[in-house]
Amino acid sequence: MKLIHAARTDVGMIRSGNEDNFTVDSTAARGIFIVADGMGGHAAGEVASEMAVQIVQRELANVRDLDGEDVVQLVANSLKHANRAIHERTLTEVDKQGMGTTASVLVLAGSRYLIGQVGDSRVYLLRGGKFEQLTKDHSYVQEQVDAGYLTPEQARYHPYSNVITRCVGAGSDVEPDIYRGEARAGDVFLVASDGLTGMVDDRRLAQLLSSPAQPERKVQALISEANGRGGLDNITAIIVQVVETDPLSDDPNRTAEMGPVG
Repeated sequence: MKLIHAARTDVGMIRSGNEDNFTVDSTAARGIFIVADGMGGHAAGEVASEMAVQIVQRELANVRDLDGEDVVQLVANSLKHANRAIHERTLTEVDKQGMGTTASVLVLAGSRYLIGQVGDSRVYLLRGGKFEQLTKDHSYVQEQVDAGYLTPEQARYHPYSNVITRCVGAGSDVEPDIYRGEARAGDVFLVASDGLTGMVDDRRLAQLLSSPAQPERKVQALISEANGRGGLDNITAIIVQVVETDPLSDDPNRTAEMGPVG
């Protein structure tokens, strides 16, 4: 699988520190891309997001393909282990009480993608001109949208739009959502914290990602756009462009699986 990618984090225009963390771990066989958006005072959010990124990356380091159910469990367990480590630290260090983090991990290998997600950091896919959010936020406003009380547009500007209902580290256990499907040459994936997606709507995100520019230029444009609209939070974006998939992994009978995997 051949991928080109770029990633950047920015403190934004308002915050004094950056509680986002990310990592990019790409080899000839696969790519691992993680964004974590921390929360908690006294720099604890930064600690939580850094722990999540490091633990998940370490536990997925030996992944080579995405076939079978074992890798689904591996991704889920990596997030659960990060949750346990962060939660235990909140119990033993007074200044870390209340810390937690979102975590979204995108793994690409062969001709497949797999996503593990907790919180409201998102993964999007731009394919053939169609822009789609692959993940679903664990947030108060998303629950209100699901229940029919809010429209997506109302949710976007709701005063509680930043309230999340599931995060890594808040409790002794957490249940990640897992998504997987087919990856194709030409696909463009975006992994981002809500400092980007809360400031820049999907229509504009799609426009910027559709540019013929290289991923590095696109990432810079996304950060600039979010800051230009106020930059109210830390902003993190990873763009991954699939140049070619591994033909040995192609199966004409395989269909894309969308939505959470149990």
